Amino acid sequence: MTIHSVSRRDFLRVSAATLGLSFAVPGLGVRAAEARGAERQKSFLTIWLAGGPSQLETWDPHPGTDIGGEVQAIKTTIPDVQIADLYPQTAEQLHHVSVIRSLVSKEGDHERAAYMLHTGYRPEPTLVHPSIGAIASHEMPDSKIEIPQFVSLGNSPFPPRGGFLGDKLDAYRVFNPGQSGQNLRPNVDNDRQGRRLKNLEVVSQSFRRGRGVRLDQTLHQHTVEAALKMMTSEQLKAFQVDDEPAAFRDAYGRESFGTGCLVARRLLEVGVRSIEVSLNGFDSHANNHVAHVNRAKELDPALATLFKDLSDRDLLQSTVVLVIGEFGRTPKINPLKGRDHWPTGFSCLIGGGGLRSGAVLGATDPKGEKAAPEDPIEVANLYATVLKTLGIDYTKEIITPIGRPMKYCDGTPIEQLLN
Repeated sequence: MTIHSVSRRDFLRVSAATLGLSFAVPGLGVRAAEARGAERQKSFLTIWLAGGPSQLETWDPHPGTDIGGEVQAIKTTIPDVQIADLYPQTAEQLHHVSVIRSLVSKEGDHERAAYMLHTGYRPEPTLVHPSIGAIASHEMPDSKIEIPQFVSLGNSPFPPRGGFLGDKLDAYRVFNPGQSGQNLRPNVDNDRQGRRLKNLEVVSQSFRRGRGVRLDQTLHQHTVEAALKMMTSEQLKAFQVDDEPAAFRDAYGRESFGTGCLVARRLLEVGVRSIEVSLNGFDSHANNHVAHVNRAKELDPALATLFKDLSDRDLLQSTVVLVIGEFGRTPKINPLKGRDHWPTGFSCLIGGGGLRSGAVLGATDPKGEKAAPEDPIEVANLYATVLKTLGIDYTKEIITPIGRPMKYCDGTPIEQLLN
């Protein structure tokens, strides 16, 4: 499968966009959709804001109040909806998605909360649940994809895992987006590589004798075959951005996160099933405002460009996009000018894949006095919505390796988001 290459007209369109102009390039969406394939099976893209972004400094500002902090609110392309003024570019593209302002969770520790926000379940001592991205990769395999079907871009402290579906569904990690992944090219010539593989097969055959079950458990053969297939695939070009016009790279941002969002778009064109792009630095126990100003410098241009790029290329209808972190931040500002962990009434953005756009769900108390938000939404319900939209039976029950039956999701889809 070929990777879409941006033409001179595409370059000019993006260059104009950076100057505040906008014009359509005929055929851009058609070409990108064709690159993905006729079946247009859906994918899942998570923008993971590691550390827990403050809802008050992102998608649910309350300026001029005791809890509002230093941000102001700006209008967006969703009527009567405002977000923090740190995100002017995202405000112009917000109509592509919906805003949830009343997520609730029972986990306020980073690791436990990240687990829950990846899986929809609280951690358990005897079981590891699969992340939603792993479920999507497992339930919607594509034999034409020669590169990993679940990819994590960036250095997330708690990457998504395959859980009881198996380690082979752990996300393939790319720590420096835009550069070749680790160990993807042989460091010797072809002849020597061939000799090494023959010698490896001799050792593998010896080990296989009488050890069939143990061999399956090690995933040795699966890993070798998948690695060799990937090392020779043209689809590896999706991980690189050297052929992207400078205007596109500038629009996304040249930092690791912006490049990761650009790589994510390229992976979606190939048809990769699940992708996570992470941005660290939201754990703002001190100097909360400064931390969010700094993060917004990367998040705002990358997110806005990603929304528009996916829409222009006719990829948004086949991609569920979720922008989320492990929890929010307390309404009260602490003595260090920071905000602490707050799993009650935090925000996310969700759209694409045929979900309703332009909706706003839930509300938080502008005085910060009420512990619970209006119309609270459980994390499990959010992920039941995602799975249903992807075409996956969210109630499907799997017998885990320890013989325990487990549903993919224990929630109910959010009807307000379903078209």
